[in-house]
Order: sequence, then structure tokens, then C-alpha cells
Amino acid sequence: MFKAILFDLDATLLNINMDYFLRQYFKKMTVMARDFGIANYEQLSRQVFESTGVMIADCNPATTNEDAFMSHFFASGYFDEADKMRDFFDYFYEEGFPQLKEYCRPFSGIPEMMEKVVKNHKVVIATNAVFPLKALKHRITWANLGHLDFELITSYEIMHFCKPHVQYYQEIADRIDVNPQDCLMVGNDMGEDLIAQKLGMKTFLVKDMLIEKDVPYRPDWQGRLQDLFAFMETLAS
Repeated sequence: MFKAILFDLDATLLNINMDYFLRQYFKKMTVMARDFGIANYEQLSRQVFESTGVMIADCNPATTNEDAFMSHFFASGYFDEADKMRDFFDYFYEEGFPQLKEYCRPFSGIPEMMEKVVKNHKVVIATNAVFPLKALKHRITWANLGHLDFELITSYEIMHFCKPHVQYYQEIADRIDVNPQDCLMVGNDMGEDLIAQKLGMKTFLVKDMLIEKDVPYRPDWQGRLQDLFAFMETLAS
């Protein structure tokens, strides 16, 4: 029925409250930046937040999300030592980010479902492309999915668009060489995930940790995780 299935990660495959998680994320980053010797470390979380917003809004197909973020980040003037700052980001995602594992947990049944899905479909971890691959791999591992081989993980190093832009989904389809009409998008965010329908993708809305938004889209299928498990079984058969 589908050649590819795209899965949102946070609050779909991984049990995580992103609002709370991000508060802990910025606290950890600030403390580590201070200890690393980053000047203006108290400004860091605010600037990362602002530059992420610029990155999300950017739709230049010639600019990766990482480049859009870094360009705005360093243009702020708060962080002049670019090499040191890049070294810090590498250090943070290698040493600090893994310590945030305690603020999330895996969903029961997700690993078993995904093991079956990857055998029959191209599978994309279609999380919003605002984090480096290191951070995404950590969260995939926290979901007990680190042992699986995915067709694509949408990190900010390789993607040129973010959710909720429809170009994000077109870029995925182009990268995996699958027509959008042959894809299913599974996610919990009505605004960021259901927009895939504009390309002809089918959608499954997961309602366990639903993010409701006033959008004109309605999912083709919806339900809680148990319903998703059953739906994936029908695809396998």
C-alpha cells in the first residue's frame, strides 16, 4: 500500500514532553557553555532559540538548515569565536545532550512495531530538522530504536527546510526517491505533520500526546498508539 512510511520522533515514537525537555536542554547548555569558557554564555539559550526560529522560517533551497542557523547565530555579534563555539556545540551534543535521557522514556510496543515496519518499507525518521544528527541519534536510541537501519533521518546538516513547510516533505520524497502519493506520514502534531497531505501523502495522527492546532487538514487515519500498532499490522499483511 505504501512504499515509504515517515515517522515523527518526539511524542510519536518517543515519550517526551518537548516543552519541559527544552527547558532542561537550555539549562544544561548554559552551564556547560559557562564551564567551557564561552563568553556571553548567559545569552546563549536566547540566541539559539532566536536563530532556530530564523532557520525554521528559511526556505532557501540552496541553504542547509545548519547553515541558516549558524549564519544568523554568528551574525548576532554575541559569539565572535566561531571555531570555539562550533567546538562547544560538538562537545555539548557528545557529552551534555546524552545526560538529558532522564527526561524522556520509550513507549512500550514501539520497538516491536518498528522492527516489522522496516522489513517491508522505506522508513524515515521525519523529525523536525532543527537538530544535528548526533542529537537525533541519541533520541532514537532513547526510544529503543538505535539498532534499526532507517532510510533517512532528517537532521539539520542535510535538510534545507523545516516543518511545517511542505517543501520539507517534498525534500524527503526526493531523497528517498518515492512519489509523495506512495508515502504515509505518522505524527502527533496537527500543524507540522498533517500538512504532508498537500503533496498527496496519507497521514496517521497519533493522539496519545496530541498537539492540536487550528488547521484545515484532517488525518486519513487517527488513534492512539494501540490503534497505530494494529494499523501497521494490516499493512504488513
